[in-house]
Amino acid sequence: MNEPVQTGHEVIQNYLKTLDGSPGVYRMLNAASEVLYVGKARNLKARVSNYARPSGHSGRIARMISETVSMMFLTTRTETEALLLEQNLIKQLKPRYNVLLRDDKSFPNILISREHAFPQLKKHRGKRSEKGSYFGPFASAGAVELLSPVDIRSEIARRAESILNRYER
Repeated sequence: MNEPVQTGHEVIQNYLKTLDGSPGVYRMLNAASEVLYVGKARNLKARVSNYARPSGHSGRIARMISETVSMMFLTTRTETEALLLEQNLIKQLKPRYNVLLRDDKSFPNILISREHAFPQLKKHRGKRSEKGSYFGPFASAGAVELLSPVDIRSEIARRAESILNRYER
């Protein structure tokens, strides 16, 4: 006879034994192998251990935990890599329990626009439909602000020189 499939806290508790403190992304899956949730963690073991507790969760999280029959883990080198990977997986998989990042929110990029006689430099989020060179993504809008004008101007100058060299031939 078939044993009942373990779900919820017991399943998650079993995965804890295999995790270390690496940053990364985790996926919670239901019995049909559908992704219920994608999350990121600075420390996978510490983050996933929160789901192994039998109480103290909102109704939504408790339902998600009770439906979980397996998990998948991807370790990354940094928390920023985990953040970017999480965003991409949420957009691709559209998990039911991820309520944020399901719309078209995205990380900021720097765009050097080619739609004008003089290139424009601007922050850009969303679909890359405007013609130009995109740099990023950056983990936050604040990270874009940290780039010095000198860094940006030197990149523009390098690209302008490259374009001029094509016309001189």
